[in-house]
Amino acid sequence: MIDLSNKVTIITGGSRGIGAACVKLFAKAGSKVAFTYKSKKQEADNLEKEFPGLVKGYQVDMESEKEIIAMVSATEKEFGKVDILVHNAGIWNDGTLETTTLAHWQQLMRVNLDSTFLFARQCATIMKKNNFGRMILISSTAGQRGEAFHSHYAASKGGVISFTKSLAIELAPFNITVNSVAPGWVDTDMNNEVFADAEFKENARKGIPVGRIPTPEDIAGPTLFLASDLARHINGEILNVNGGSVLCG
Repeated sequence: MIDLSNKVTIITGGSRGIGAACVKLFAKAGSKVAFTYKSKKQEADNLEKEFPGLVKGYQVDMESEKEIIAMVSATEKEFGKVDILVHNAGIWNDGTLETTTLAHWQQLMRVNLDSTFLFARQCATIMKKNNFGRMILISSTAGQRGEAFHSHYAASKGGVISFTKSLAIELAPFNITVNSVAPGWVDTDMNNEVFADAEFKENARKGIPVGRIPTPEDIAGPTLFLASDLARHINGEILNVNGGSVLCG
């Protein structure tokens, strides 16, 4: 039912986890997909082979304004336009208030928040020319309720949420909608370290009313929905995809 034929999508952090699930789902829906990866070249190559001519990977440092600008420009040159942005790339780690250094805080903000701004800015310029755009910025339930011992991560995702709502109003006159998907726990590589503790993982599962930890595909589906015509009147929304574990909007 969802057809993204003749659309061009940029997906950041597309070589693994939620990003890779989005690359596959958007490509299956007919979209041409340009995605970024940091170091997982083999995974990126595999995605290109799975969807020949439809998917293209770009190695990009999320802390580099120059590389981000170049990637968006290269995508427009390669595919002719940019219709959809799914900004998913990010990092997550522990850190109490006292042990978090300024350098650590700033790096996480550059990767999680500054890159969101840079991709949105570059894509908006292209989308405005075509009077069409869909931006889906991946945030987190941590950005809504806060997260003890992960205050730097929660602050970055809270910034993404406020940025989403702000852009939704600013870009709406250009037929560009901006929404966010806010996952809770997801069974991805990023959580392998904490989920290596079987008791911790089981407690996380029990804290989710639907009784299971979602897969990356569980997040990719709602993301695809927000990029489709089915969601054309949804703007500035924070779509929680957490199985009912955090009930806030």
